[in-house]
Amino acid sequence: MPALDSRNAGLTVRVQRLAHAQDLPLPSYATAGAAGMDIVAALDAPLTLPSGGRALVPTGLRIALPPGYELQIRPRSGLALKHGIILPNSPGTIDEDYRGEVGVIMLNAGEQPFTVERGMRIAQAVIAPVERISWTECTELDETERGSGGFGSTGTGLP
Repeated sequence: MPALDSRNAGLTVRVQRLAHAQDLPLPSYATAGAAGMDIVAALDAPLTLPSGGRALVPTGLRIALPPGYELQIRPRSGLALKHGIILPNSPGTIDEDYRGEVGVIMLNAGEQPFTVERGMRIAQAVIAPVERISWTECTELDETERGSGGFGSTGTGLP
């Protein structure tokens, strides 16, 4: 495995590997510049997702995030492009106070069945800081050039 850039080594996250994941690797960065760590499936048997099917795939991991952080679960681009495998709640959020097993909701948006195997890289995990806000209620907002236009109102970018 490539050496990690030292600027990315400042945060420690406690992880518990459950019995059904003892022989599987912990999430890791594939390259020194990777933002996401690959997460693998901790299945006891292969799981076939039919076209349009979805399932919660176990990772065999429980984590304790430091206060002020979340772990985002994101799809792997290769699975999405080659097989139509997406994560319907992407990005999924693992909150700092969650202590259950991390699971990955996978959806087969492709046309062919897709089989998830034990140890297969199924998602990416990205650590992110969480900001807390407070709401200030008001009677009106400042105007902008865009205004209330949304859902494609700025055009496609094509002439």
